[in-house]
Amino acid sequence: MSSMPGWQENMRIRVYGKKELSPVVVLHGGPGAAGESACIARGLSEHFRVFEPWQRISGDKPLSVAIHVSDLHELISSRCANQKPALVGESWGAMLALAYSAAYPENAGPIVLVGCGTFDEASRAELVKIRKNRILAYIEKHLEYKSDLNLSFDELNMKYHEMTDVYESIDNAAHIPVSEPFDIKAHTETFNDMLRCQKESIYPQSFTAIKSSVLMVHGEYDPHPGKMIRDSLKKYIPQLEYYEFGKCGHKPAIEKFAKDDFFKLICNWLKKRC
Repeated sequence: MSSMPGWQENMRIRVYGKKELSPVVVLHGGPGAAGESACIARGLSEHFRVFEPWQRISGDKPLSVAIHVSDLHELISSRCANQKPALVGESWGAMLALAYSAAYPENAGPIVLVGCGTFDEASRAELVKIRKNRILAYIEKHLEYKSDLNLSFDELNMKYHEMTDVYESIDNAAHIPVSEPFDIKAHTETFNDMLRCQKESIYPQSFTAIKSSVLMVHGEYDPHPGKMIRDSLKKYIPQLEYYEFGKCGHKPAIEKFAKDDFFKLICNWLKKRC
C-alpha cells in the first residue's frame, strides 16, 4: 500500500513577515476552510514570521486528525528548524493545535485558541441549540424564507452559517479574499474522525501532555459555548487562560467591536512567550 505524500505535495502555504521574527503558525478552521485565517495571519505579520498552511484537501484516502497532525509536524520540522513556533488556531484549527501539541509537546510553543471547537457532547448539544434557535428566529422575521424550514439542520446550518456565527463584521469584511471553495468532504472526514477520537477518550484526555502556555479567546456571541468548552479543557490543561470579548461572535479577527482588542491581546501575550 503506497503512503500518502507529505504536506509539500498536498498543501499550499502563505508566509508573512520578516525572517528574523519569531515564528507563528496560523491554522484555519473548517475543517476544509482553506485560506480563511488570512486575516489573522496578516494581522500578526507586523510582529511575527507567520506561516499560514492550507491543510490537506480531500482525496482517495479518508482524512483523519492523525494525518493533519503529521502534516503539521512535517511543516514545522521543515520550516521552523530548531524553534518552537507559536500555534494560533481558529475553530477547528484550535482543535488541531491542541492535538499537535499533545502529540509533540517538545515542538510546540505558546498556543492561542480562537473560537475553539467542542470536545464533549454537552458543549456540542448547546452549540446546535444556539444555532437552531438563531436560524428559526431569523426565519420567523423573514417569512420569505419559510420554505427553508423543510431543510435538514445541516442544510440550514450551511445556508445560515455566517448569520449565526458573527455578531457584526468589519465594514470591508466582504472584500477580504477567501481562498478556495469549502472542501465539504475534507470537513466531514476530518470532523468525524475527531468525534471518534473523543468517543475513544483520546481527546481531550491526551491534552495532559501539553507543556505550552495556552490562551483561549472567545466571543460572547459565538454559538460555540466558550465557558463550557473552557471548563471541559481546563481539567486537562490547568495552565489554560480564558478571555471573552463582548459584542463578538466566532471570528474576532474580522469583527467590528473586537478586532483591534483581539490583535492587541494576542500580540502582547505572544511577545511575552515567544
